[in-house]
Amino acid sequence: MAQPLVLVTGGAGFIGAHAVLALQQAGFEVLILDNLERGHRDLVETVLNAQLIVGDIGDRPLLDQVFHSRSIAAVLHFAAYIEVGESVRFPDRFYKNNVNGTLTLLQAMVAAQVPSIVFSSTAAVYGLPQRLPLEETDPCAPINPYGRSKWMVEQILADMERAYGLKYVIFRYFNAAGADPHGRLGEDHHPETHLIPLVLQTALGRRPHINIYGTDYPTPDGTCIRDYIHVSDLAYAHVLGLKYLLAGGESNVLNLGNGQGFSVRQVIDTAARVTGCHIPVQHSDRRAGDPARLVANADRARRILGWQPQYADIEEIIAHAWQWHQHRHSCA
Repeated sequence: MAQPLVLVTGGAGFIGAHAVLALQQAGFEVLILDNLERGHRDLVETVLNAQLIVGDIGDRPLLDQVFHSRSIAAVLHFAAYIEVGESVRFPDRFYKNNVNGTLTLLQAMVAAQVPSIVFSSTAAVYGLPQRLPLEETDPCAPINPYGRSKWMVEQILADMERAYGLKYVIFRYFNAAGADPHGRLGEDHHPETHLIPLVLQTALGRRPHINIYGTDYPTPDGTCIRDYIHVSDLAYAHVLGLKYLLAGGESNVLNLGNGQGFSVRQVIDTAARVTGCHIPVQHSDRRAGDPARLVANADRARRILGWQPQYADIEEIIAHAWQWHQHRHSCA
């Protein structure tokens, strides 16, 4: 019996590639659509061994060809720009790709009668939290174009369901981190903006120091606290979300996080223990819009999907990421 075919947009990127791996391990057939602007062809060819279509989610003729030439059961959508600072400098790029591109994808899905989508959203839709831990019912008030672009798509999805019956699971990520426990995949953004890979690059001597933005927050050590979720746990949640939709589940919005936070200083200290390397630190002023704490309540995902993070410990998350980084460099 043929396995369901799933289209994964952005499947050559960090989270998308891990999701492809999880889908394959769960028995799904996978087709990747990625324009390779920020994805990695070599990962697809050497690790994932999945069919890759090089193209853009904004290319409607290409999408029509893909959907009408194959029997696609559902879409996992990861093809988005994600860097907050870039979104402030170039908001038009983010709205064109993240909003217009997704709308084009959804229109093609409706035309081809593809019934379900798992959408990669973000905790940035909440903006500055009014209470913690954050729950899905808390108000959404994003404070940057990246968060607004994701919030716009969430509203579009709700409207598309009302109009066309398109079912969705929206996952609001907190801080994706780590790497495949077997070392096959890892985080490789250019430029890199996420804390854990930046800390590990510093440990390897590829950066002179790691910046701590603000040391006077109302937290135990004065640095910001964030909820880090292992990328493999994140990927597995997408498999569960897909199965939920294929089994006839109703549309839903779900947080994905560990429910516990780790400070910037804790991450740096843990990385120093894991790597055995000296990690120079430079203290800088606070960044505008950085909340002191950002932690998820992911009880709904646990209850509805039966999801349970396997790698919740920050040391394990960093150890897996370190294993990936060591494939390319040696300790300084």
